[in-house]
Amino acid sequence: MFALFSIKDLIDILLVATLLFYLYRTMKNSGSLDIFVGVLAFVVSWVVMYKILDMRLIGTIMDKFIDIGLFILVILFQDEIKRFLTELGSRRGLKFVQKLFKSKAEVEDEKKWILPVVYSCMNMSKTKTGALIVIQQGMPLTDYERTGDVINADINSRLIENIFFKNSPLHDGALIIAGNKIMSAGCILPVSHDTSIPRYLGLRHRSAKGIAQATDAIAIVVSEETGRISYAHKGELYLNLSSTDLEHALSALVENE
Repeated sequence: MFALFSIKDLIDILLVATLLFYLYRTMKNSGSLDIFVGVLAFVVSWVVMYKILDMRLIGTIMDKFIDIGLFILVILFQDEIKRFLTELGSRRGLKFVQKLFKSKAEVEDEKKWILPVVYSCMNMSKTKTGALIVIQQGMPLTDYERTGDVINADINSRLIENIFFKNSPLHDGALIIAGNKIMSAGCILPVSHDTSIPRYLGLRHRSAKGIAQATDAIAIVVSEETGRISYAHKGELYLNLSSTDLEHALSALVENE
């Protein structure tokens, strides 16, 4: 039995495992994990009954369900499929190789936006100024940038604070940062309907989690009611951070990206 197991079989298993891992992560981040597990259990049951136990009647019925189900799944999970394909094409593997050859100065340059953002969040926290700041990672945010007003300016804390000043026309939307530039402000983000989000949190927190479910971006929130700082990344929401906690978290996320 083991003599028949070749390198090709090992590569085959690794590819399937990698595909399932990416699908699992995409579904988990989008809040559709239960459906993914249900579909996976159905497929495994079909393989066992039809292919292994040779139960032809039930296998044929399940086979027909799978034929129809594929079209239904494409319709139901079109956003998740789009995100999955975008993530595959976001050159993560190339970025990993590039990271191996980057100098210390280049790595620090990628992190230079952190201090101005943290400093502005600290100031807005003190004055209870609501804010929503999104930092692009591997996946482009062009579609979301187009929903707001173009800024295209260097990052500085005073500009960020002015954008979110209560009388500013852009303060209700999100500010998007990409490549050490403030690209747009007043942007509209997808709102998460995840029931695990505490009910006392408002639209900014739900939008932060929404963009973190739809993309790999980092979304930072300053609460207008409490002044507390939170951030969302990869579908998870991290609440009530100090400015020091935020700085450490952002540095770690950029280094591991």
